[in-house]
Amino acid sequence: MVELKPRDVMQIIIGSTILALPVAYTEEAWKLGEELPLLNVGFLSMISLVFIALFVFFNFYRFNIKGHVFNYIKRVIATYLISIVVVAVLLTIIQRCPWETDFMLAIKRIIVVAFPASMSATISDVLK
Repeated sequence: MVELKPRDVMQIIIGSTILALPVAYTEEAWKLGEELPLLNVGFLSMISLVFIALFVFFNFYRFNIKGHVFNYIKRVIATYLISIVVVAVLLTIIQRCPWETDFMLAIKRIIVVAFPASMSATISDVLK
C-alpha cells in the first residue's frame, strides 16, 4: 500500500480527531500555545513531521521506496496537513483560535494540538 487513497484520507481524518479532541479541550494546550516561543513551536512542527516520516517509512515504504518517493512524501505531508486542518476546525468551533485578533496565537495553538493529533492520524492510517 503505497498510494494515498480516499480511504486513507478518511482514516487520517478520523485518526487525527481521536487525539485532537481530548487535547484541544484542555486549557494546558491553550496556555502552551500562548507561552511557547515561536521557535519552539516550529521545532514541535518539525518533530511531528520527522515522526510521521519515520513511522510511514517503516510501515509502508521500507522495502519498496524505489519508484515511490513522491508517494512517500505526499503521504507524509498529507497526513500532517490533514491533521492541521482537523485541529484548526476543532479549535475554531470551540472558539480557541482567535483568527481576527491574534493570528499567530491561533497558529501556535493549532501546531501544539496537531502534534498528538498527527501521531494518532499516522497510526490509524496503518490500520486496514
